[in-house]
Amino acid sequence: MRVLLIGATGATGKDLLELLLSDKDIQEVDIFVRRELNLKHKKLKTHIIDFDKPDQWKTLVKGDLLFSCLGTTLKSAGSKEAQWKVDHEYQYQFAKIAMENKVNTYVLVSAANASAKSPIFYSKMKGQLEEDVKALKFSKLIIFNPPLLLREKTERKMEVWAGKILSLFNELGIFLSQKPISTKHLAEAMLKSAKVLKNGEYSIKGQNILDYI
Repeated sequence: MRVLLIGATGATGKDLLELLLSDKDIQEVDIFVRRELNLKHKKLKTHIIDFDKPDQWKTLVKGDLLFSCLGTTLKSAGSKEAQWKVDHEYQYQFAKIAMENKVNTYVLVSAANASAKSPIFYSKMKGQLEEDVKALKFSKLIIFNPPLLLREKTERKMEVWAGKILSLFNELGIFLSQKPISTKHLAEAMLKSAKVLKNGEYSIKGQNILDYI
């Protein structure tokens, strides 16, 4: 099996890449990144691309399965327009090219409360992406809507504090459906679901993600 991955430099992407490279069922892993990774492996093919110039790389988007972990924060992007470009436009563009190149399965990391009708920018952006990739009609489309993610060595201070507060509530038996999960568990669920689910459209939310680890 040949696997494609975008977003390999993020927390979930890194965990997923490690799983992909160690999986005996996968013969090749193609990652599409904006800068070189300090990683070498016999299965790994690294493509340094400019997402704004798809004509330069669209013929490389060929395989059996596409994982999308791409995303940025508003702080890192600098503006809502820049974040929309990364989180929506780049991901949709890559998915569309993959579909045109006959990649059958697409696994997308979205967000909790994603909705194209949401008044909240981030939720609306993620929801709109979901709607747009559904319209592409992949043979198998799996969308993950995780709760708060626990990342190793994160610099997102608000995320760390939110995780601590939620964990405290969880110990009291409150907000259990919103219990944070680790990026490693999310990555494990993404890979397993792609293997075990039949063709169709799936939305895997919250604690249901843990059913696939």
